Amino acid sequence: MGSVVDWDSKTVIGQKARGPTVTKDGAALNAARRSGAAIDTDKKAGGNKAVAGPDHAKIAKLDRENEVAPPATVSLELGKAIQQARQNFKDSTGASKPMSQGDLAKAINQKATVVQDYENMKATPNPQILGQMERILKVKLRGSGIGQPLTFGKKK
Repeated sequence: MGSVVDWDSKTVIGQKARGPTVTKDGAALNAARRSGAAIDTDKKAGGNKAVAGPDHAKIAKLDRENEVAPPATVSLELGKAIQQARQNFKDSTGASKPMSQGDLAKAINQKATVVQDYENMKATPNPQILGQMERILKVKLRGSGIGQPLTFGKKK
């Protein structure tokens, strides 16, 4: 007989290997520590749903504090200067001929509401549109000296 049988080892049938146990009370945890067992502590995710999550009141307060300022609109001085220049407009012959908002809008290739918004201080200043209005009305509308007649060439 060529088989070797180990008579000293024993096989126990019907016993399960014990897995890790979960305990919540401090007494069982302390007993495991005293016995030298391996202890692993994990914090359970989820937990109390009433407390978890962002604090919406704080977020809303931050949103209100970091409010973006609305874009700057044209000044009262600029609106009045455009109105005066339109009313004191002189055509190419030098005759006084008041210009309507619609006429100015056609001359600068824009809608009449654009000119109206500039005069009512509702428009956001656009240098291109202001430059076109300056050329047609022959009045300075940008920088310092708003409302002064435009002079071309060198200053004397």
